[in-house]
Amino acid sequence: MSMKVLKAVLALGVIAAAAAPIVRIPGAYAAEVTGTVIASTPAAAGTGTVVSALPKVEVIATGGTIAGQSADATSFGNYRAGTLLIADMVAELPDKDKIAQVSTYQFGNSGSSAYSIADLYDLSLRVDQALKTQDAVVVTSGTDTMEEIAYFLDLTVRSSKPVIVTGSMRPWTVIGSDAQANLYNAIKLAASGKTKYFGTVLMLNDEFHAAREVTKSNSYRTDTFITPELGALGYIDEAGVRIYRAPARALLSTANWNTPFDLSKLNKSNLAKVEIAYSYQDAGAGAISSFVANGADGIVTAGTGAGGISRAMSAERTAAIADHDTIFVTTTRTGSGSNYSSGDNIIAGDNLNAVHARLMLLLSLSFSNDFDTVKEWFETYGAAQVSVPEK
Repeated sequence: MSMKVLKAVLALGVIAAAAAPIVRIPGAYAAEVTGTVIASTPAAAGTGTVVSALPKVEVIATGGTIAGQSADATSFGNYRAGTLLIADMVAELPDKDKIAQVSTYQFGNSGSSAYSIADLYDLSLRVDQALKTQDAVVVTSGTDTMEEIAYFLDLTVRSSKPVIVTGSMRPWTVIGSDAQANLYNAIKLAASGKTKYFGTVLMLNDEFHAAREVTKSNSYRTDTFITPELGALGYIDEAGVRIYRAPARALLSTANWNTPFDLSKLNKSNLAKVEIAYSYQDAGAGAISSFVANGADGIVTAGTGAGGISRAMSAERTAAIADHDTIFVTTTRTGSGSNYSSGDNIIAGDNLNAVHARLMLLLSLSFSNDFDTVKEWFETYGAAQVSVPEK
């Protein structure tokens, strides 16, 4: 081959290489994700395919405001929740193929409060099924009972892979909606792999919270979700996923990480029935007596101050324990703070709010009717306090 021909061949090679697509994997992703994407440029004959380590994320949709269709482009409050399909919503997201391979599953399309505990049982099993092949899951939900859906998943999903719950305070189709940003950032957080072993986390408004501790604090504002006293786990700023604290279970060994609440070993017809009785000035006994009469296995009291309840409620609680062996958990209605009130058939709810304590008690009583066992589960999996091993 002459020198001129050789130079021409080399020049063509340089031009071709410059025109080929470049797949960049951020360093933070490289060691954390799996899954494959075949490059758009066909491999030459006799060579292997080009593989990129983008994670696989499935979005499981349940409906809610995030899937809402507004009456018009400026109707922030006038909309139909649970209208749009998740496949269409994900298809509208720009640049998602730069962060993950995204698939979708339409579990349902309703407001969050329309789902029963039996529905959440099915949802949890569907999340675990997806995580057998996916690297992470995002669950979209309405915000009204989102903290309960998230905590139920936190207590029951068996996989340690990231599970992110998200939604929005404004419907998808209104101007200035937070829906698109929340869904995109939830996928980004899931794909980062950084919340592996965190259990379920809730992500809205560019921040994410531990499912056990988060609560909805405002009926309309986009920054409604907060973690009283303790604060968010971290933030999502553009390409950065920053984590500043971790839930206690992230520190547990893999052998001790899972809760006892394996739903694959429980028929959903055997889910316990647990109610919440709210205390206030001169509160009557009717709530507790009615719950017991209607077959409640356990009752959470949302008490005043450090968990106190009225005299009438206290007397009725004593009767329910003596006559029906009902198990009670004490919490405070104040919105934050720990609770230490306990006794015969009474368990301290630590700093769980009433709705979280209800789910913890519901699952505990679904798997055991032994008071000492249930109390131990509350003091370990329910309290979830940090314990740093000796060094």
